[in-house]
Amino acid sequence: MAVSVAAVSQPAHAAGPAVQITKIYFDSPGSPDNGANSSLNGEYVQIKNTTKKAVGLKDWTVRDDTKRSDHVSTFGRFTLGAGKTVTLRTGRGKNTSTTVYWGRSGGTLAYIWNQTKDKAFLRNASGKLVDSCAYNSSRQDYKIC
Repeated sequence: MAVSVAAVSQPAHAAGPAVQITKIYFDSPGSPDNGANSSLNGEYVQIKNTTKKAVGLKDWTVRDDTKRSDHVSTFGRFTLGAGKTVTLRTGRGKNTSTTVYWGRSGGTLAYIWNQTKDKAFLRNASGKLVDSCAYNSSRQDYKIC
Protein backbone atom coordinates (compact mmCIF):
# COMPACT_ATOMS: atom_id res chain seq x y z
CA MET A 1 0.00 0.00 0.00
CA ALA A 2 1.48 3.32 -1.05
CA VAL A 3 0.98 6.44 1.03
CA SER A 4 1.22 9.78 -0.62
CA VAL A 5 1.79 12.97 1.28
CA ALA A 6 0.79 16.22 -0.30
CA ALA A 7 3.07 19.13 0.46
CA VAL A 8 1.10 22.13 1.54
CA SER A 9 2.90 25.41 1.25
CA GLN A 10 2.44 27.92 4.01
CA PRO A 11 1.45 31.44 3.08
CA ALA A 12 4.36 33.84 2.99
CA HIS A 13 4.42 36.26 5.88
CA ALA A 14 4.99 39.86 5.08
CA ALA A 15 8.40 40.90 6.28
CA GLY A 16 8.38 43.59 8.92
CA PRO A 17 10.41 46.75 8.59
CA ALA A 18 14.20 46.38 8.80
CA VAL A 19 14.19 48.68 11.84
CA GLN A 20 11.15 48.33 14.05
CA ILE A 21 9.61 49.32 17.35
CA THR A 22 9.55 46.19 19.49
CA LYS A 23 8.35 47.43 22.89
CA ILE A 24 6.83 50.47 24.59
CA TYR A 25 6.97 50.59 28.40
CA PHE A 26 4.39 53.32 28.96
CA ASP A 27 3.47 53.00 32.65
CA SER A 28 6.76 53.52 34.45
CA PRO A 29 7.01 52.25 38.01
CA GLY A 30 5.82 54.93 40.41
CA SER A 31 4.16 57.13 37.82
CA PRO A 32 2.40 59.39 37.92
CA ASP A 33 4.66 61.08 40.41
CA ASN A 34 6.60 64.31 40.40
CA GLY A 35 8.46 63.37 37.22
CA ALA A 36 11.68 62.25 38.89
CA ASN A 37 14.39 61.28 36.40
CA SER A 38 14.33 57.63 37.55
CA SER A 39 10.58 57.49 36.88
CA LEU A 40 10.92 59.24 33.51
CA ASN A 41 13.55 56.70 32.52
CA GLY A 42 11.15 53.94 33.54
CA GLU A 43 9.16 54.67 30.39
CA TYR A 44 10.89 53.81 27.15
CA VAL A 45 10.68 52.57 23.58
CA GLN A 46 12.84 49.78 22.21
CA ILE A 47 13.88 49.79 18.57
CA LYS A 48 15.48 46.79 16.87
CA ASN A 49 17.53 46.42 13.72
CA THR A 50 16.37 43.10 12.26
CA THR A 51 18.94 43.09 9.45
CA LYS A 52 22.47 41.73 9.18
CA LYS A 53 23.90 45.20 8.52
CA ALA A 54 24.32 48.20 10.79
CA VAL A 55 21.85 51.05 10.18
CA GLY A 56 22.63 54.72 10.76
CA LEU A 57 19.78 56.42 12.64
CA LYS A 58 21.03 60.02 12.39
CA ASP A 59 18.03 62.36 12.15
CA TRP A 60 15.50 59.53 12.60
CA THR A 61 12.64 60.49 14.93
CA VAL A 62 10.38 58.89 17.49
CA ARG A 63 7.18 60.60 18.58
CA ASP A 64 3.88 59.86 20.22
CA ASP A 65 0.36 60.43 18.91
CA THR A 66 0.21 64.09 19.92
CA LYS A 67 1.19 66.86 17.55
CA ARG A 68 3.28 68.60 20.21
CA SER A 69 6.72 69.60 18.94
CA ASP A 70 8.30 68.75 22.29
CA HIS A 71 7.08 65.16 21.96
CA VAL A 72 9.60 64.35 19.20
CA SER A 73 12.99 62.79 19.88
CA THR A 74 15.59 62.99 17.11
CA PHE A 75 18.57 60.66 16.99
CA GLY A 76 21.95 62.32 16.67
CA ARG A 77 24.86 60.36 15.25
CA PHE A 78 23.87 56.83 16.16
CA THR A 79 24.49 53.48 14.50
CA LEU A 80 22.27 50.54 15.41
CA GLY A 81 24.28 47.37 14.93
CA ALA A 82 23.06 44.35 13.02
CA GLY A 83 20.46 42.48 15.09
CA LYS A 84 20.82 44.97 17.97
CA THR A 85 18.23 46.84 20.02
CA VAL A 86 18.44 50.39 21.36
CA THR A 87 16.34 51.62 24.28
CA LEU A 88 15.13 55.24 24.08
CA ARG A 89 14.39 56.40 27.64
CA THR A 90 12.31 59.51 28.31
CA GLY A 91 14.50 61.14 30.97
CA ARG A 92 18.11 62.23 31.09
CA GLY A 93 21.30 60.15 31.11
CA LYS A 94 24.50 59.36 29.25
CA ASN A 95 23.96 57.85 25.81
CA THR A 96 25.58 54.48 25.13
CA SER A 97 25.52 51.99 22.27
CA THR A 98 22.39 50.36 23.76
CA THR A 99 20.57 53.23 25.50
CA VAL A 100 19.81 56.78 24.40
CA TYR A 101 17.92 59.46 26.30
CA TRP A 102 15.14 61.79 25.20
CA GLY A 103 16.45 64.30 27.74
CA ARG A 104 13.13 65.34 29.25
CA SER A 105 12.69 66.78 32.71
CA GLY A 106 10.32 69.13 34.46
CA GLY A 107 7.77 67.24 36.49
CA THR A 108 4.69 65.29 35.49
CA LEU A 109 4.40 67.04 32.11
CA ALA A 110 7.74 65.54 31.08
CA TYR A 111 6.22 62.08 30.50
CA ILE A 112 5.71 61.18 26.85
CA TRP A 113 3.65 58.01 26.86
CA ASN A 114 0.06 58.13 28.10
CA GLN A 115 -0.64 55.45 30.67
CA THR A 116 -3.54 53.81 28.89
CA LYS A 117 -3.57 54.70 25.18
CA ASP A 118 -1.02 56.14 22.76
CA LYS A 119 0.93 55.38 19.59
CA ALA A 120 4.64 55.52 18.79
CA PHE A 121 5.91 56.51 15.35
CA LEU A 122 9.40 55.84 13.98
CA ARG A 123 10.41 57.90 10.95
CA ASN A 124 13.63 57.88 8.97
CA ALA A 125 15.76 60.96 8.22
CA SER A 126 13.60 61.90 5.23
CA GLY A 127 10.42 61.73 7.34
CA LYS A 128 9.08 58.48 5.90
CA LEU A 129 7.16 56.34 8.39
CA VAL A 130 9.23 53.23 9.09
CA ASP A 131 7.15 51.66 11.85
CA SER A 132 4.47 52.42 14.43
CA CYS A 133 3.02 50.69 17.46
CA ALA A 134 -0.20 51.52 19.31
CA TYR A 135 -1.52 50.39 22.66
CA ASN A 136 -4.84 50.70 24.45
CA SER A 137 -4.80 49.06 27.87
CA SER A 138 -5.15 50.03 31.49
CA ARG A 139 -4.28 46.49 32.57
CA GLN A 140 -0.73 46.38 31.18
CA ASP A 141 2.38 48.49 31.80
CA TYR A 142 3.94 47.83 28.42
CA LYS A 143 3.18 46.70 24.87
CA ILE A 144 5.20 44.20 22.84
CA CYS A 145 4.89 45.41 19.26
